[in-house]
Amino acid sequence: MSSRAQRIEEIAVDLTRQRSVTETIEEQLVTEKVHLFFQQMDYFKDNPEDLFFVPVPHDKWGRKSVIALLRGKKDPENNKTVVLIGHTDTVGISDYGDLKNFAHMPYELTELLHERKELLSKDAREDLESGDYLFGRGLFDMKTGDAIIMTLMEEIESRLDDFSGNILFAAVCDEEANSAGMRSCVPEIVRLRDENNLNLTGLINTDYMTSEYPGDENKYVYIGTVGKLMPSFYVVGKETHVGEAFKGLDPNQLVAELTRRINLNTDLSDTVEGESTLPPMSLKQQDLKPEYSVQTAKAAHAFYNFATHSQTPDVVLQKMKEVAEEAFKSVINDLNTQYERYCDLTGRAFEPYTYAPKVMTYNELKKQVVTDQGQEAVEALDREKEKWLIDDTVDEREYALKEVELLQTMWKNQEPVIIVYFTPPYYPHIYVKGDTDKEKNLLDAVAEAVTTTESDYTLVYKKFFPYISDLSYASAPENKGEIDALKENMPGFGTKYKLPLDAMQSLGLPVVDIGPFGKDSHKFTERLEKTYSFEVAPTLVSKTIDALLR
Repeated sequence: MSSRAQRIEEIAVDLTRQRSVTETIEEQLVTEKVHLFFQQMDYFKDNPEDLFFVPVPHDKWGRKSVIALLRGKKDPENNKTVVLIGHTDTVGISDYGDLKNFAHMPYELTELLHERKELLSKDAREDLESGDYLFGRGLFDMKTGDAIIMTLMEEIESRLDDFSGNILFAAVCDEEANSAGMRSCVPEIVRLRDENNLNLTGLINTDYMTSEYPGDENKYVYIGTVGKLMPSFYVVGKETHVGEAFKGLDPNQLVAELTRRINLNTDLSDTVEGESTLPPMSLKQQDLKPEYSVQTAKAAHAFYNFATHSQTPDVVLQKMKEVAEEAFKSVINDLNTQYERYCDLTGRAFEPYTYAPKVMTYNELKKQVVTDQGQEAVEALDREKEKWLIDDTVDEREYALKEVELLQTMWKNQEPVIIVYFTPPYYPHIYVKGDTDKEKNLLDAVAEAVTTTESDYTLVYKKFFPYISDLSYASAPENKGEIDALKENMPGFGTKYKLPLDAMQSLGLPVVDIGPFGKDSHKFTERLEKTYSFEVAPTLVSKTIDALLR
């Protein structure tokens, strides 16, 4: 093992040993550890202004990220700067059971798993017995990725007089939950760029990479990233006593039909250059009846994870409206079919229900309520919004639902309706086509790195990093119609849910993920393959950096 690989392993294990479960005070401790690492470098002792914390605004855990700007000395005129990012938080450890106290201790955990290897899956057991893997929460996702960046910056700092260009590293908190770290760092990166006249050439993330299917031996480099929206539905039915079941319209049936048409429907996958997103999947589905009674629910809601490669918010919104209209018609047809059969069974005269399928966007609902009630409606809504904004038990998703729910109850029309809107968060996709100089340079830099790196692994390019990540915040759509569809139909946008859209649009960077390899992220068998992760991936990152700075 090379000295570089040994150093990466040392730093990765040290970072992993500091537990940093997302949305806990522990995140602070690993942030301090990263800050101390850079603080001990001679460069940052001499240039303390280039190392600083970026606090998450109004964060109840007081979390912060670290930004370190390392400036080469060989050619002061070269203002080319590569941005690197990595997150320092992890998911929780409850899945480790009685081994949870060892979840963050890679060497000890790996040894203990040998004692119960018969309980592991065949793949995990084989990897354990091979000796090629280290197990542990966060070692793979993604503290080894952080260690790669930190080690490379340590190497560069040791030869700074011969290094041309700059490295800007953001070690961000909260990636596993709401990306509050990256969202607060983006404006700071833009500020550094503008104040120092930096030419930002591209953004590299070193988040993990894994097999895409059983038996997959490829190792991937992802140029670009998948995006994410959460189309949501507030469904109002017509309540009734269950003893008069056919006199109402069950919102649960409407939501169930929405899920049937949306969940894992590959017709809704977004395909670009032969790469398809996973189809949408349900993340929440419930009725909103607060108590038990024999009255049916009046309202229900659901939201879905919707991955994108090219589809923008306006396109997704229109698609979801169409799905909702089809679902509504289908439920009414089914209701009448069943009611007609029931009438035949009981000898009653059948008269079909004439519910008119009605689907609106949140923005359309808001305009209708304001048209009907004027400024009073706006003021009433604002009063309630102020209460929710200061209530830290109400998260961004619940806030969005509350706003839609209140607005609908204020509307004079209380007939059945489906309101379509977006629930936070939003992650833009980034499609690196090669249309701009920066995109071409990144594509060329990665190609050079891959073709000049000798290894026993099969390296494969792909256009989109397939996992939701902070890569998405390096850019954002600039078309007004696309963005307005998001802003006008995401309750809480700009107040409860803060997205630095202007800074993201200004940044406008092409992105690549070159990360360590392992398996079972977010599972108790999370593990890192050592050779690729400590030897090959760092070489690819280093060569890509060098090419982008030339």
